[in-house]
Amino acid sequence: MAVVCSKADWFVSSCSSTLVAVNLKESSEPFVFDCAKAEKKPKEADGDDKSAGDGPEEKDSDRILAFSVSASGKHVALTDDHKRLVLFCTEPSWQCISTRWVVRRCTSLVFTQAEDEVFVADKSGDVYSFSVLEPQKPGELKLGHLSMLLDVTLSPDDKYIITADRDEKIRVSFRRSPYNIQAFCLGHREFVCALLVPAGHPDWLLSGSGDGTVKVWHYETGRRLHSVDLRQLGLDSENSDTEKRFAVSRIISSPDGRHVAVQCERFPSVQLFMVDSATEGCLNPAETLALPLAPWDMTFDSQSQLWVLLESEDLNVLLYRYSEQHWKLCQSETPELRRVTEALRTQWNVFQGSVGLESQFKHLYKVNFDNMASYLQKKQERLEQETKKRAAANGSKPNKRSKTESDAVPQNTS
Repeated sequence: MAVVCSKADWFVSSCSSTLVAVNLKESSEPFVFDCAKAEKKPKEADGDDKSAGDGPEEKDSDRILAFSVSASGKHVALTDDHKRLVLFCTEPSWQCISTRWVVRRCTSLVFTQAEDEVFVADKSGDVYSFSVLEPQKPGELKLGHLSMLLDVTLSPDDKYIITADRDEKIRVSFRRSPYNIQAFCLGHREFVCALLVPAGHPDWLLSGSGDGTVKVWHYETGRRLHSVDLRQLGLDSENSDTEKRFAVSRIISSPDGRHVAVQCERFPSVQLFMVDSATEGCLNPAETLALPLAPWDMTFDSQSQLWVLLESEDLNVLLYRYSEQHWKLCQSETPELRRVTEALRTQWNVFQGSVGLESQFKHLYKVNFDNMASYLQKKQERLEQETKKRAAANGSKPNKRSKTESDAVPQNTS
């Protein structure tokens, strides 16, 4: 799966084991980092960690699982399937600051606004913090869920850690004392896989779920402000070959806080909303961008332009601009679009392996068992067997009347 993010002057994408960063403002060679060439974990330390692994069925690889870019764009962190946490500094030039190891495979990363820590959520439900100022310092366990964590974010003032898990729960905890829970945001019917505190609304939380809805919360109180069912917008009818259930895989907001874009996994469209500041927590459907292919990911840049990454070598990225009350595809090739397109095309061998992969959320859905139907079927089978046994038993016994009549007939003894 390919992922993109744009902060400051950088367009950053990752796929497989490679991270690619393109400078949108300057004509320079993209920065490329291959985790296959990263620092390896010492064998003695690796042996100690086997008891804390994710299961014998999963083998270590160099595939990037998640990455995050700090608000200023000065720091980038990634984590891979080999349980590495790699920290970069982008100024004055890209360089790897440190390589540390996490306990479990991670699902999401987020920097604090102060850029002094990076929080890491993992598959076992734990959140660890790693220092940015002390890049060699080991991570510290901050909090834990009883279920796999799928996303983590922070409030803009760094006061709260907000976590979402497979069991539909969103938890709001104090960053300085994570054992103190401020609130729960409850209401989704499937796993919660996308969280966002939108720009311009620091007290709102947007969440996306496998139930096909986007909800808006006042996260400090856990109060739900608004809910949008994407099925009612016709997204589930765009592709008849796609399963009826679908997951909201990405929610992003423009830097000016006016627009919110929502992406559903494996659907060839992006749903745009206008943020209604007059109504508390309200998202008004604006446009649906029909795409030639299902997008991998999307991001807004610092100019509130929308970049959409596609599963195609020839048309690997689309750029949209908001003009005259509509989102319009950028037809002419701008310098930044050309830089990104050429960089991705050069590295296409990295992206090619992720084309057409099946849903990454498929295994997260609840499995419903029809126990009553199974019970009734087994009960019917038992009744039929008992009926056959009784019939067989009655057929083997002699008729009582016939036996009495035979006893009355004198026997010939001569």
